[in-house]
Amino acid sequence: MDLSNIIKAYDVRGVFPDEFNEETATRIGAAFGAFVDADEVLVGHDCRLSSPAIRDALIDGITSQGVDVRFIGEIPTDMLYYASGALSLPGVVITASHNPAQYNGLKFCQAHAAPIGADTGLEDIRRMAEEGLDAVEVRGTVREESVVEGYIDHVLRVAGADGISNLTVAADGGNGMAGVVLARVFDRIDAELIGLYLEPDGAFPNHPADPLRPENLVDLVALVDAERPDFGVAFDGDADRAFFIDDEGVPLPGSTTTAIIADWFLSTQPGSTIVYNLICSRAVPETVLAAGGVPVRTKVGHSYIKQVMAESGAVFGGEHSGHYYFRDNFNADSGITAMLVLLRVLSDARVSLSELRRRYEPYVQSGEINFDVTNKEEADASVERAFERYAVDRLDGLTVDLGDRWFNLRPSNTESVLRLNVEAPDEAAVGELVAMVSVIIQSVIIKEES
Repeated sequence: MDLSNIIKAYDVRGVFPDEFNEETATRIGAAFGAFVDADEVLVGHDCRLSSPAIRDALIDGITSQGVDVRFIGEIPTDMLYYASGALSLPGVVITASHNPAQYNGLKFCQAHAAPIGADTGLEDIRRMAEEGLDAVEVRGTVREESVVEGYIDHVLRVAGADGISNLTVAADGGNGMAGVVLARVFDRIDAELIGLYLEPDGAFPNHPADPLRPENLVDLVALVDAERPDFGVAFDGDADRAFFIDDEGVPLPGSTTTAIIADWFLSTQPGSTIVYNLICSRAVPETVLAAGGVPVRTKVGHSYIKQVMAESGAVFGGEHSGHYYFRDNFNADSGITAMLVLLRVLSDARVSLSELRRRYEPYVQSGEINFDVTNKEEADASVERAFERYAVDRLDGLTVDLGDRWFNLRPSNTESVLRLNVEAPDEAAVGELVAMVSVIIQSVIIKEES
């Protein structure tokens, strides 16, 4: 059995494609149980229709290695990270995050929510799952435990939620896992919740739980326009990401949110380190430096961010994709914690989000532009040659600094796709640079097709 595509897909996107079935789940469960070398592991899952069957198969594999399972129920992903940190146990959550309803997958962590990525164990798990493992003589046991109350206490404490006062939030749960806890969180703070699609439903009947796509924010924008809350927030399917809408109904780029939250942390913890990935706006490191902090740039991806957070002692980390990481959350990401911190920021700032954001948006970004190209290496090399007189770095893909503007071109690890992000002083400059890079990539695509 070759699981390389499945394991690679998990590593990059948190998702297994359709061939992730119960037999595969049992094999991976056994491999995970053997890999972590622990007496007990945590298991949770999202609301997808396939999750209960995969849960049973996964647990069967884990217990076949003599490892006990503590099943913590139907949960958002960040609840697994909380439990892993609080209980010092490795864990796995069954989820396909923001992907369509027919998909499912796994996200793993070691004890204390330490990441398991391509360089820290996924390849070992893949190898063991492919080879297969014999069951041990004495199987592990399974017991159920709720960690919801401890989780709510934890996120409120991390966000300093006792400082939140008299605000209103419109929240779109996307029929994903945020709805499991969101109302109970708002019962504990001085803020009002206007809920939309909070009932978990693995068929995602209202819209896909992928708020990175503007078409999935239409209902939330309409709700913000109608109800005039202080801001809106949309969660992805497993609620580890949050996307914000200001009081005027305008979405915030992840870079803006990162800069705002970083600035607030530096006002409360001066001199701290802030981690950000390399496709974030330049406004992020500039904000950090202006506030007396230490900016640290990383590759894109949760396993890299978490590792650098741990190594640097960073208080906060952000990605343009809507993942926000907190030192006091075991360096893990949490969409609900990010929402609470933004509530705290606005409570302290006493200005609207539409006004506050202007301080952190001096540049214009293209957003991610995807190119379907089979020969990604040739296209990348062609772009680099065209810009060879400029400063280039290879931290993650190709980043070219043209002085007042820059771009990053990264290959997908799972698809024949190149992802382009551009930032410049204004829309015209963004459009010009996008066009320059696009022409080069299109020439490679045309050569492929001829």
